[in-house]
Parts: sequence; structure tokens; C-alpha cells
Amino acid sequence: MNKAPNKAIFRNREKEASFWEKNFDKAWKKGKPVRVRFAKNLSETINVRFDSNSMKTLRYKAHRRGLGVTQLIRMWTMEKL
Repeated sequence: MNKAPNKAIFRNREKEASFWEKNFDKAWKKGKPVRVRFAKNLSETINVRFDSNSMKTLRYKAHRRGLGVTQLIRMWTMEKL
């Protein structure tokens, strides 16, 4: 099986699609099963209301960190507990 070319080699989607049409089966057969663990569901939820300026700030700060607003608020809350 050919190695998958690095991203820079695929100049367009048609060439990439052609590569995978020819090589997908071989790559799939070489794959190995993996064990996936999922985080436990949180047992309780709460609703918190913020004014629009606070929400804008939260969205901005979350976006800068690559997080969702809810994730950022939970992270900050867990740091303080």
C-alpha cells in the first residue's frame, strides 16, 4: 500500500478522492481496534444567566482559548472549588 501523501501533495479534492478510492481498503485492513473511554455524564446541571456584555466577554475569552463558553465556565468553576 502507498503511504498517504502529506497534505501539501493533494492539490485538490479530486486527486485526494482518487487516492483514497484506490487505497482505502488496504489502509482499513491494516487498522487495529482501539479502546475508547468516554467521560462520565455530569450528574447535575444548573442554569446561570449573564447580561449581554458579560456573554460577549465570555464568548471572546472562550474563542481565544479554543473552547465553548460552557466549557470555559465549567473550567473556571472547577479551578475555584
